[in-house]
Amino acid sequence: ITAALNNNLKVIYCIGEKLNEIKVRNNVLKKQIFSLPKKIDINNIIIAYEPVWAIGTGKTPSADEIKKIHLKIRNLLAPMIGKLNSLRISILYGGSVNSSNAAEILNLDDVDGALVGGASLKSKEFCKIIDSYK
Repeated sequence: ITAALNNNLKVIYCIGEKLNEIKVRNNVLKKQIFSLPKKIDINNIIIAYEPVWAIGTGKTPSADEIKKIHLKIRNLLAPMIGKLNSLRISILYGGSVNSSNAAEILNLDDVDGALVGGASLKSKEFCKIIDSYK
């Protein structure tokens, strides 16, 4: 991450827990967030919460869980980058995003967009995801 940022590249830093880590999710996310470089430019880094257990499985956390997790990520970032920057940094959700769940996910507080995987390979499905954002 440091090398990428030092060379003016944009970074999408994906974090998330495995299925067997759900009970200790907060600890996993805290460790991942705290592994970021001490100094980051919020204009050049995006955080993506992607629970490993949801990628490509068709399973997603509930909307309430996603909302709480994204808020938790912002709160973990605040001491590192400042409260204002923690509110301004982009935090995406990824993990089995599709046209049937995108509208609910994309319109949650603290969710700034989606990191779409397999559904982005199907143009009609991907367009439906895009159109669901309000």
